[in-house]
Amino acid sequence: MSILLTHGYFIEEDEKEQEIMRPYPPLGLLYISGYLEQQGIQHEVFDSTFSSERKWFNFVEQFQPKVIALYTNLMTKVKLLEIIKKLKSSESLKDIKILMGGPDVTYNWEAYLKHGADFLVIGEGEETFLEFIRELNGDQDYESVPGLAFRNENGGFVKNKPRIKIKEVDQLSFPNRKKIDLSLYLKTWKDHHGKSTLNISTQRGCPYTCQWCSTAVYGQSYRRRSPELVVDEIEYLIKEYKPDALWFVDDVFTVSHKWLAAFSAEMQRRKISIPFECITRAERMNEAVIQQLKAAGCFRVWIGAESGSQRIIDLMKRQVDINKVAEMMKLTKSHGIETGTFIMVGYPTETKEDIDLTIDYLKDANPDSFTITVAYPIKGTGLFNQIKPLITEQPEWSRSTDREIDFQRTYPRKYYDYAVRKIVNEVNFHKVKLHGNLYSKKALSFKLKSLICNYKMKFIE
Repeated sequence: MSILLTHGYFIEEDEKEQEIMRPYPPLGLLYISGYLEQQGIQHEVFDSTFSSERKWFNFVEQFQPKVIALYTNLMTKVKLLEIIKKLKSSESLKDIKILMGGPDVTYNWEAYLKHGADFLVIGEGEETFLEFIRELNGDQDYESVPGLAFRNENGGFVKNKPRIKIKEVDQLSFPNRKKIDLSLYLKTWKDHHGKSTLNISTQRGCPYTCQWCSTAVYGQSYRRRSPELVVDEIEYLIKEYKPDALWFVDDVFTVSHKWLAAFSAEMQRRKISIPFECITRAERMNEAVIQQLKAAGCFRVWIGAESGSQRIIDLMKRQVDINKVAEMMKLTKSHGIETGTFIMVGYPTETKEDIDLTIDYLKDANPDSFTITVAYPIKGTGLFNQIKPLITEQPEWSRSTDREIDFQRTYPRKYYDYAVRKIVNEVNFHKVKLHGNLYSKKALSFKLKSLICNYKMKFIE
């Protein structure tokens, strides 16, 4: 039976990504591929990232799979629904079974089935997809497959009991990277940033309760591969692909101090030297942790804050002290590791005073990098449940994403767009001032832009 694993992300259609050009291989699909290969199931992977929709359809026409498994998320949902519609209307492709998986299907499973999907994998995909393939090729007793949703012969929607999560993640194979052309990613990074970077995962799930964060696939759990196995994978990546750096995609890389100590020791024992960056939380950092990260090769740590207002952080259920975040930023930098942080504005009840506190925090902590976004409610999260009665704009589901849902905030939505710009310009002005360039053209430009944003915010307010 012919099986195709693919997704619907085309970098040629993403204007923002074309500006920054930091694409990463689709690890989720490659984990499924590795598991299928481990079980002796033949299949193909079509990585659409550097391709086009026309080439995608040409490949499907030639391959004629019996099953297309599509990975979907917020970013690709609308495109994939368009692709499914075209598949179903094509005389030569309409009989292909469409299976979808990924974070967006968990809380939208009925909507996906209504819009053309034949089957859905809800939660972790490896075991559910394997059992589905065996049933499709056998008795077709789909109700016996935990984690599967589908439309039955009568057109009714069926959602089976949840799949028990994989506990021993060391049993999983490495992502099946040889199924795609990784040189395209390496070259893109090299051409645009001077160094090539690959992504790697060491854990599944997150034990924390941040209200805006989705746990749709791995749940609120913590399961981790052994340090030795992770270092095995790093050795493999270095040998096969020779990347200049690595990006650990884990939500909280230093959550386990015992694991981190063993990982750092193993990297040093094998004399592996490759720069990497990771994400963590301030309360899971201390001087010993920072030293272990440094010894293992870490060159940048992203320490989550989301806001400079402790009131907002507590509403988010972040369980962190903003003063601790700033303290760990400074301590990390003192050991020669770059820092980054994440900021969110527009959270329910956030005021101008909260935004000013965020600016003060960024000036004090002085991260080397930070990203900033306006809060949006992902279905299934605590934030979504909180703002559901306050929704003011919810476009048609099949033509929009959760990013476009808006709700009643302290100020109109446009206010926060200007707030984002004000924060960026205020912090950039502060950085220039720290280097003694207070009256430079760049400094004056940042300050002027900040003042303009401030004026427009007051006008909207």
